[in-house]
Amino acid sequence: MSQAAGAPALAVEGLTKRFGGVVALDGASFTVQEGSVTGLIGPNGAGKSTAFATIAGFHAPDGGRVALRGRDITGAAPWVLHRAGLARTFQIPRLFVRLSVIENLMVAAPPQSGEILPAPWFARGRIAREEAALRARAEAVLAQLNLSRHADAPASALSGGQKKLVELGRALMSGASLILLDEPAAGVNRTLLREIAHTIAALNREHGITFLLIEHDLDLVAELCHHVYCLAEGRVIASGTMAEVRADPVVAEAYLGMAIEPT
Repeated sequence: MSQAAGAPALAVEGLTKRFGGVVALDGASFTVQEGSVTGLIGPNGAGKSTAFATIAGFHAPDGGRVALRGRDITGAAPWVLHRAGLARTFQIPRLFVRLSVIENLMVAAPPQSGEILPAPWFARGRIAREEAALRARAEAVLAQLNLSRHADAPASALSGGQKKLVELGRALMSGASLILLDEPAAGVNRTLLREIAHTIAALNREHGITFLLIEHDLDLVAELCHHVYCLAEGRVIASGTMAEVRADPVVAEAYLGMAIEPT
């Protein structure tokens, strides 16, 4: 998919998703600017993870439109979006727990020659060179994530926070330039959380990777995000900087169930 000049990295317009009689997304609209870290916050049940799943092709939307750099991707399959440069992580990491950490990264790379018949029989030299280059790339990503010492350990041996870093590493291995991060801070100790925050900021600043992240740690959102949207009952109810969104009484009511008294 080619990029339309001047288009945002992601544009969501009137996105709707229903599960039976439950409306999880009710005409949600927001944009993610190229090269930004954008936050999506809101109380539990607001529709944030449903938005991610629908954008990333895991759910078919019931209405609305999603555009990736100006190209309509509404309802596209996850593997199509993966190849187009969009990747997502999950609140609970989904790793191949019997594979090593480095193998988890290597399987996320774009297709290799050895995956296409009859190449394994007639192009062994090329396949070996590709495998060596792929492993070197995975090693570089692990070093970037400070996970090199765990390269050959089974993924099941990692802590929850380290598994989140491996998921981020798999997104990087795919070549993604837009990554949807689902609660990177959830269940992570404060020391590793600082490492995750530093990694996200460095990838954005030094490599130009665009992020949209769901997060309940509002201090982390304030630290990382250039722009923030607040979702409640499937709709965007506020947007702006984290300070502006925090000060909005509509947001306080959505989170706390009560309006803030004017001062």
